[in-house]
Amino acid sequence: MKGGTLQINWHDTKPVLTLDFHSISGILATGGADYDIKLWLIASEEGEKKVPTATYQNSLSYHGSAVNVIRFSPSGELLASGADGGEMIIWKLHNTDSGQVWKVLKTLSFHRKDVLDLEWSTDGTFLISGSVDNSCLIWDVNKGSVHQILDAHFHYVQGVAWDPLNKYAASLSSDRTCRIYVNKPQNKTRGSEKLNYVCQHVLAKVEPQVVEEVKSTKHHLFHDETLPSFFRRLAWSPDGSFLLVPAGSYKLSATSEPVNTAYILSRKDLSRPALMLPGASKAVVAVRFCPLAFSLRGLTSSSRFLMGVSCSSFKLPYRLIFAVATLNSLYVYDTEGIEPIAVLAGLHYAAITDISWSPTAKFLAVSSQDGYCTLLEFENNELGSPVSFSENKQVLSEQNIINVDDLESTERIGKENAMVIDDTQEKETVKPEGKPELESEPKPEPELAQPSVVIPTKEKPAVPSKPAKRRITPMAID
Repeated sequence: MKGGTLQINWHDTKPVLTLDFHSISGILATGGADYDIKLWLIASEEGEKKVPTATYQNSLSYHGSAVNVIRFSPSGELLASGADGGEMIIWKLHNTDSGQVWKVLKTLSFHRKDVLDLEWSTDGTFLISGSVDNSCLIWDVNKGSVHQILDAHFHYVQGVAWDPLNKYAASLSSDRTCRIYVNKPQNKTRGSEKLNYVCQHVLAKVEPQVVEEVKSTKHHLFHDETLPSFFRRLAWSPDGSFLLVPAGSYKLSATSEPVNTAYILSRKDLSRPALMLPGASKAVVAVRFCPLAFSLRGLTSSSRFLMGVSCSSFKLPYRLIFAVATLNSLYVYDTEGIEPIAVLAGLHYAAITDISWSPTAKFLAVSSQDGYCTLLEFENNELGSPVSFSENKQVLSEQNIINVDDLESTERIGKENAMVIDDTQEKETVKPEGKPELESEPKPEPELAQPSVVIPTKEKPAVPSKPAKRRITPMAID
């Protein structure tokens, strides 16, 4: 693996708030606080320490406010973008004599305030969006109209996700809840079914697993609105087996300090987290699965931390790989081992905002509010040998996706098994230009971290240097 933070003018030095790779061409689209969407051609550079290059291709200029989220449709023919003020646009790819051009197809108007996240349905006919107006909307893309309103959240909806098997949808809000919606179609007169999502589960609180003499009280699973980020981007695995949820805050006991985490929900039981990833020094703000599956490496049986106890690892006939971004670091995990594949810290001078994998899994891109993006490049077969999901259709059944029944006694969990986390608690400067203040948000103190990856020496941003923070070392609890 090689890569680094590219010191180029991505969005006129304004915060880069979102990015996404085209599912076919591999073109990278970025959106920023300069109101623009820009397209980039990503290429490899010869040499072990060479950073991948990004070559500017085109700009999509139509939004009148900061662009918070962009996502290509599964077919690659459409691009959806959401911005401040409730702006949503559907762009369509056109083939012309001079090449391919993106043009505005539809404007979607209903959200009253900033759109923070969106996701396509698998067939590309519907969209789900989340907004500062506390609502989720399901859009009929062909009609350009709202199909359904999901308005049960009490604060900003900062992340949404659509099940690739089209049965569930999920939303994550700064009201400290994650809501799981299930599709219960309504019959129409012609016998066809109409999409209809209803809330099935609300994940909000859980009791600590460590038995104490005093009566335990439930604690919140997620951070409140003071989390210094406008994004809590959750994601389904490409086979629909798992839902990965950021912004987690977990306490081993009623008296212990909360630790930052990301939760993994099994499709078998979406009413509670099945697994949690080891804690990090900063809150997790975005997660993203690699679009490919890889062959198993035959590692010995391992265990991960399960809500206070340990359990067997994922039961899959292949490996899935996913990236987890905190405010200031990036972890890359797979479903076969405990330790992360890679840990990168000190990449940016401000909060990370979004992450995306290229369709071939060769590149992983990270955006930040400091106005720069990081590109990581994986060598051939570095992540493993790709395999087809179609060869393992049995995994998509509702049964035996995760083995969470083989639990060990909670009595072994104690202070000696506590997660190792960075005890630094510096506040981040993360408020993008033009964004409203979060309610009860503490005033951030400027803090600059020295990047710990190799970057080009030219055109470095004019910021003072400071010794790098201690690299985070995640540990699993057995």
